[in-house]
Amino acid sequence: MAPMSASAGENRPFLNRRLAAFGTTIFAEMSALATRTGSLNLGQGFPDTDGPAEIAEAAVRAVRDGRGNQYPPAPGIPELRRAVAAHQERFYGLSYDPDTEVLVTAGATEAIAAALLALLEPGDEVVALEPFYDSYAACIAMAGATRVPVTLRPRDGAFALDLDELRAALTPRTRLLLLNTPHNPTGHVLPDSDLAAIAALAVERDLLVVTDEVYEHLVFEGGHTPLAGLPGMRERTVTISSAGKTFSFTGWKVGWVTAPPALVTAVRSAKQFLTYVASGPFQYAIAEALALPDAYYRDVREDLRAKRDLLADGLRRAGFEVYAPRGTYFITTDIAPLGEDDGLAFCRALPERAGLVAIPNSVFYDDKDAGRTHVRWAFCKRTEVLEEAVARLGRL
Repeated sequence: MAPMSASAGENRPFLNRRLAAFGTTIFAEMSALATRTGSLNLGQGFPDTDGPAEIAEAAVRAVRDGRGNQYPPAPGIPELRRAVAAHQERFYGLSYDPDTEVLVTAGATEAIAAALLALLEPGDEVVALEPFYDSYAACIAMAGATRVPVTLRPRDGAFALDLDELRAALTPRTRLLLLNTPHNPTGHVLPDSDLAAIAALAVERDLLVVTDEVYEHLVFEGGHTPLAGLPGMRERTVTISSAGKTFSFTGWKVGWVTAPPALVTAVRSAKQFLTYVASGPFQYAIAEALALPDAYYRDVREDLRAKRDLLADGLRRAGFEVYAPRGTYFITTDIAPLGEDDGLAFCRALPERAGLVAIPNSVFYDDKDAGRTHVRWAFCKRTEVLEEAVARLGRL
């Protein structure tokens, strides 16, 4: 076959139309900007320290012992599937069969992609809470479905869901609700009253629900309530979580799905043609991590709570309006009090102005005006880094 000419490439875009709207992610752009300018990166949400040494050593041990160096079982190694099932029982009283109701994935991002590809038909509608993590929109598009955003809006110094707006977004074409709680980027944690109302709607309309719960252990007021535990929800809910956020090993990409057998089988059918399997030795290590004592989970939460308060106080003193997050490791701020009206322009100029990098929330919205002046900051960094960031905020 003759090589394609340069003019052919110039005349015809290669990216299929479903993904034409998705270019380089804002995370790649801002992280490159941080590297180029030597700025402190409070944009992309990754910790700047590793997780527990004994868990890292468990991964090393697995490699040395030859466990996971070849393809692991397609559903995930039995040890990790049992550990995930034990975790759900231990923290939430939810019982899952590790053989038929647990699936290990290459992080939560693959789990989301596989779930949406498996469960949606072209023309289906997916209701998701806006602003949403950027992969949601891309995965819905790849499935040929239509996203219908319901916007979380500031209220009383935080964000809140309008249940009437959610109800109005449902149509006869609605197939699935895609929920994220604790919520990235706002830090909102859906209260139990909202979860009960969502569950009632899902049952009434016979909807499937995919829940992204990767920040489940990073809740600072109250606790995390899985939607699958509510009446009528276990049989229709695909629950997704991962190890990266809880154990500070984001590069290992170990995630999982818990759901009834029929839903797990559907998700696995799509997942097998994505990565097939991944993260072999790390699966053994995360199986051990999930069994860490309650003190570990408490200490992670309390450490992040202190860091949240440190950065939030600094942002307020610098003149931002701060929307206090109840969970995750992100803070959303409004730049309007600083006389700014464009979050993207603000973030692109921030490295030169203050030696800092943050993320403009507008990239997470379909309704760009709703998030135009909102900026997200990550506080999953060492205390001394956050103290330096607060000092640099004074340059504004």
